[in-house]
Amino acid sequence: MTERAALDRGLVVASHGRHCLVETPEGERLICHPRGKKSSAVVGDRVLWQGSHDEGTIEKVEERRNLFYRQDEIRTKSFAANLDQVLVLIAASPEFSESQLSRALIAAQAEGITPIIALNKSDMVEPFERAWARLLPYQRMHYGVLPLSLKRSGDVDREHLLKLMQGKTTLVLGPSGAGKSTLINLLVPKALAQTGEISKALNAGKHTTTSTTWYWVDDARTTALIDSPGFQEFGLNHIEPMQLASCMPDLKAHMGNCKFYNCSHLHEPGCGVLAAVGKDCAEGGITASRHRIYKELFAELSQPRRF
Repeated sequence: MTERAALDRGLVVASHGRHCLVETPEGERLICHPRGKKSSAVVGDRVLWQGSHDEGTIEKVEERRNLFYRQDEIRTKSFAANLDQVLVLIAASPEFSESQLSRALIAAQAEGITPIIALNKSDMVEPFERAWARLLPYQRMHYGVLPLSLKRSGDVDREHLLKLMQGKTTLVLGPSGAGKSTLINLLVPKALAQTGEISKALNAGKHTTTSTTWYWVDDARTTALIDSPGFQEFGLNHIEPMQLASCMPDLKAHMGNCKFYNCSHLHEPGCGVLAAVGKDCAEGGITASRHRIYKELFAELSQPRRF
């Protein structure tokens, strides 16, 4: 029997350091270590592994459909692979950062992953109205924008979310205070117990709260939810400055009207993007805040890279 024939398939459902928790097609889970010093497997990866006593060795990471990650000057942080959608959960209060929201949407767009925006705390009437108004341009960009009140109308929201996620793999992303833990526990009632079991298995202690974790929403294991760690910054250094506008739907819609093919959309005469800034969003205009975010990101991504 060749070594290749002895390899089994599995799914990475959690990781901590160089340890991965791999789930077999039968639903069993075991600790696996990468072959060599560096671990390249992330949650959501399909891998080929070989058993050794009660643990295993990951021999190969199978080709990914996509990889959702962020990158700053210091390091790259991979969230998960092979995603169908990213649910960006924000709240009416505390006030969300449009820059952080835009960064997450751009990262999803760059990898061809469908992003959904969920705005929590609809029971807080005035803050919610203000936040919802800020999201109107995103609705006009054809992003799905979902109102939620996770603590007040959990059952109703649960039905909406389950319909949205059915048969798909969804990464949940969001700042602290948005209600991410409430959402996870609403959709996966045993999530807390599972997290404890995974922590114990990986010998990770409290640090598992800073790791990405895969949960099955249904017994048939067709719908998956991935909980991700919170973040303060979302670097996009893996995106080229000239690629940026094409990852922002409101800017992309006007790029064909630019006089120059290599237009930066910052100062050039005859720029279709600049001509649309400040015009009515209902007619395809670009808000001043969105173009400001673009300018800030373009400048950030144009900085010389440190190695």
